[in-house]
Amino acid sequence: MLNDRSSLLSLLETRRSGKPREMVGPAPTADELARMLAIAARIPDHGKLSPWRFVTVADHQRDALAKLLREALAAEDPSATPAHYEKAEQFAHYAGSLVVLVSAPVEDHKIPVWEQQLSCGAAGMNLLLAAHALGYVAGWITGWQAYSERVRAALCEPGERIAGFIFIGHPGTELLERPRPDPSAVQRRWSPPQGPQNP
Repeated sequence: MLNDRSSLLSLLETRRSGKPREMVGPAPTADELARMLAIAARIPDHGKLSPWRFVTVADHQRDALAKLLREALAAEDPSATPAHYEKAEQFAHYAGSLVVLVSAPVEDHKIPVWEQQLSCGAAGMNLLLAAHALGYVAGWITGWQAYSERVRAALCEPGERIAGFIFIGHPGTELLERPRPDPSAVQRRWSPPQGPQNP
């Protein structure tokens, strides 16, 4: 049990994101990806609402995704340059598997939308951890694509929005550790308020 616990802590301590534009194959197998998504769904979910969706984009659909991005770019940014179109084309064809994380809150529910959105973020984080545990690297990115109404309409149902594009593959270059915050700089002890408080 101690070794298992140590391995789990090491997994958590060593996870880091990879840059999708630098990823290479092979992508996860269908069974591996299914396992990752099952793990991703094991997160806090007040009300058991499952206020998130995983939209997978298959390899043979990448050309269609590129076409969607080109059309969205043309409609939303008339001043886009050839370099912008080239970046959109590259984005659609990044190596590895592509999972679009979708926030799908249930409106007018006793569980606040904010808590449902937090649950979606937790699902994304669990997917990154699952990819790392299975020997892959994942990168969660947004960019203009995540906020484009045309792209959103093609990937989401009404009332949903794109939380991010998560690419899962292998690093094309060595992953270097990036600076992390000093724990003491992002935590503090609570000091109870002094004196009478207004209700």
